[in-house]
Amino acid sequence: MTDSTEQRPSFEGLGINETFLKVLSAHKFVTPTPIQHKAIPVAIVGDDVIGIAQTGTGKTLAFGVPMLQRLHGGQAKGIGLVLLPTRELALQVDETLQKAGGPLGLRTAVLIGGENMRRQVMQLRKRPHVLVATPGRLLDLVEQGQVRLDKTAVLVLDEADRMLDMGFAPQLNRIMHLLPPASERQTLLFSATMPADIVTIANTHMRTPVRVEVAPEGTAAETVEQEIYIVRKEHKVTLLAEILQQYTGSVLVFTRTKHGASKLCKYLIDMGHKAAEIHANKSLAQRIRALDGFKRGQYRVLVATDIAARGIDVKGIELVVNFDLPDNSADYVHRIGRTGRAGHAGRAISLAMPDQRSDIRDIERIIRKPLPVSKHAQLSVELPAIPMSQRGVMGGRRRSYPRRPRFNRR
Repeated sequence: MTDSTEQRPSFEGLGINETFLKVLSAHKFVTPTPIQHKAIPVAIVGDDVIGIAQTGTGKTLAFGVPMLQRLHGGQAKGIGLVLLPTRELALQVDETLQKAGGPLGLRTAVLIGGENMRRQVMQLRKRPHVLVATPGRLLDLVEQGQVRLDKTAVLVLDEADRMLDMGFAPQLNRIMHLLPPASERQTLLFSATMPADIVTIANTHMRTPVRVEVAPEGTAAETVEQEIYIVRKEHKVTLLAEILQQYTGSVLVFTRTKHGASKLCKYLIDMGHKAAEIHANKSLAQRIRALDGFKRGQYRVLVATDIAARGIDVKGIELVVNFDLPDNSADYVHRIGRTGRAGHAGRAISLAMPDQRSDIRDIERIIRKPLPVSKHAQLSVELPAIPMSQRGVMGGRRRSYPRRPRFNRR
């Protein structure tokens, strides 16, 4: 029998001081998410933390509150450094840190590519308490003598798995050697998955980290209803058009390539949809405008590639459509995590081609359940039978298209 008097968790009792509790309350942060509830008490006393949680679970406050409180109170003597894989994500994290720390006089500087470096140098001259940076631009400023990292008291690696996926390992290794030793700083690492490379970072650059996990690695959000259509390539746009007619809310559509995103966005605009695109061929200013327009409802549909999607933190996305299955099956979890956030229901629909059986199976292994296959009277097709020569080897990775090269710079 459930106790009807059971109270929902609050930020009180997690070690957060009264000053920060008032700031959180002023910004309507009342009930901590599971990752915040587990990570904050550990991090706030200065322990290293490995946090495993999906996107959209409130990781920014999970590391932001302990870092800001320790810097503000003097327990951490030095600066905070937050490293992230993409420019958009850096801007989102900085926005949250400013809400939590700005009222107390804590200043941040955002160091990302695609923006005026002179403006960033001016921010550094104001002696910010926290640097929010992508690895490439941070190293550019280090090499120019504009910033030093030897006074870093708290290091945060956010979306660590994505940084490694995007080829940032060499830059991360260089940055690590510019920091104080692991014994002289606090390190907070957050990731959706725990691949071997992350374990190596933990063993090499952290001091007996406490692992907190709010969902099994690779699991998809329980609040997201998922389905998949098997459809020939030439019918995908027609099916997407029908799907967009069935839903009235905001829709995030994923494509594999930048060219594919631009082409699909043009199709949607020609159909009469208010659509925008976000990918690496767009300037940072263009991407920010598209994302802001999507947040405000100026655009109902946002077409994105995986490389740009990690900065998309938009509330109330009704539907995620995988127009193309991801190159890396683990990215499926990150994609659909853009809907069904903060306990709200969401929906994810994937369009797969008949020759992508192995890609579907890889996704199902990651999310640990089968994807329901939906039928369309005219457009859906059956998955082809598995040839006898391939039976029993489906655990291997067979790709129906070549892997795109990864780039270190965005």
